[in-house]
Amino acid sequence: MTSIVIPAHNEARVIGRLLDSLLADSRGDEPDIVVVCNGCTDDTARIAAERGPRVRVVEIPTPSKHTALRTGDDHARGFPRLYVDADVVIAGADVRALTGPLDDDTSGILATAPERRIPLADCVWRVRAYYQVWQRLPAVREGLFGRGVIAVSKAGHARIAALPPLMADDLAASLAFAPEERLVVGAASVVVHPPRTWPDLIRRRIRATVSTAQVEEQQEPAQASARTSKADLIALLRREPRLIMGVVVFVAAAVVARRRAEKAIRAQDFGTWLRDESSRQN
Repeated sequence: MTSIVIPAHNEARVIGRLLDSLLADSRGDEPDIVVVCNGCTDDTARIAAERGPRVRVVEIPTPSKHTALRTGDDHARGFPRLYVDADVVIAGADVRALTGPLDDDTSGILATAPERRIPLADCVWRVRAYYQVWQRLPAVREGLFGRGVIAVSKAGHARIAALPPLMADDLAASLAFAPEERLVVGAASVVVHPPRTWPDLIRRRIRATVSTAQVEEQQEPAQASARTSKADLIALLRREPRLIMGVVVFVAAAVVARRRAEKAIRAQDFGTWLRDESSRQN
């Protein structure tokens, strides 16, 4: 049985759209869905429970994504297993496409993720420009991170269960698998709602900068990185010169985020979660 674990902290505005999408495409092999409401002070648990018996709701007092994921593991019933952020949207057909390649005995694929769909129409132009560049970067195209969904086989689960608690859990999970062990499935897609405003984008980038630093502290120097290099941007501009303004915006966002993240990194503050609320607007 496929199990889906959804950690949710005060996601009343968006949890319904995700669950409705998962439940709309019902089949005989319906997945086991566990929503772990962690430290919620809103109606997340009630809204999730209203979706009926296919959704099991677990409530814990601690507002911690890592604790919610481990609690979800304790309640999940089977493999393959998906971990899905509450603020994305993915359908049942996409779940099936993600679990298909996961076969510990034959394929060697231990982890999969869907293609991203990022709706930018409601975003300010600088956010649109940023994502036009970000989505084209090699590490972003090839990695499993930044998609809000990762599916693992039983062996893949053992790999990520051994990881320490990290803010960038999806980045750490992606880097835990060699390129031949992970797969971005073209037949599956997920809607990842971007920040709509520049300040919200910067909050996300500060969080990403801090959490990437935390992940790299746990790694050996020779291990893979998901950082964007100057060479990546130059190669992109050679292919698509029209993206010059997007690259300028991308670099500006990176510089601002790095400067604002330095204090948290020096203080080893890897627990402050700068949340983007604009992507949670209906």
